[in-house]
Amino acid sequence: MVNVPAYLDRINYAGPTSPTVETLRGLHRCHMLTVPFENLDIGLGRKILCDEDAFIRKIVGQRRGGFCYEMNGAFAALLRELGFRVTLLSARVASEDGGSSPEFDHLTLRVDLDEPWLADVGFGDCFVEPLHMRPGVEQLQGERRFRIVDDRGSMSVEMAEAAGMWTRQYSFGLTPRSLHEFAPRCEYHQTSPESTFMQKRVCTKARPDGRITLADKKLVVTRNGKKEERLLKSEAEWRALLNDHFGIRL
Repeated sequence: MVNVPAYLDRINYAGPTSPTVETLRGLHRCHMLTVPFENLDIGLGRKILCDEDAFIRKIVGQRRGGFCYEMNGAFAALLRELGFRVTLLSARVASEDGGSSPEFDHLTLRVDLDEPWLADVGFGDCFVEPLHMRPGVEQLQGERRFRIVDDRGSMSVEMAEAAGMWTRQYSFGLTPRSLHEFAPRCEYHQTSPESTFMQKRVCTKARPDGRITLADKKLVVTRNGKKEERLLKSEAEWRALLNDHFGIRL
């Protein structure tokens, strides 16, 4: 059971809650601007289980963030409680060599209203508001363009920076999935030396003018397309910035 008022307070959302496109957009955007994408528990050796109640306790009760299974798992629970029709989908993340990661590597959401929408608050630096699941339609968000394309029997999310080239972010199927199906891949990301989540700690959040990221000992701030980076001097400074910018105290 989702404590809806507590969840809405967590994401600083005070708008309407009826299951409409406008509500979905508002909830999605607020979630992206308030709840950070982070993998800090993995570095601390705290096991992350594919459990909806655990996701909500962490994000709402502990005012933390999480990675895709946690973020989209919790957001799906909120949407269902508000009357939205939500389907969990398995996604495969694009790699630099043009390939894709294994099935269940990413969890994304289909939300059915008058037409289907793709919602995803757990992919880090990507779309801030949900996308129409209409293949080939360009959708502008700030300086970025997005589109969903047919991709050999599945669908793909593509992004272009301003007038730049299109790059595939991830591919997803339309088969409805259950949360337990993502458990083996969730375990992999916490235990395998090959997992990027095991190799470095990251905490990142969208902002109205860009994004702020703590990646190991580096602070990265993007404002209106301009990126500034600086190395941090100590672990104490890293923890202070984690608290100041993300409200997280470990």
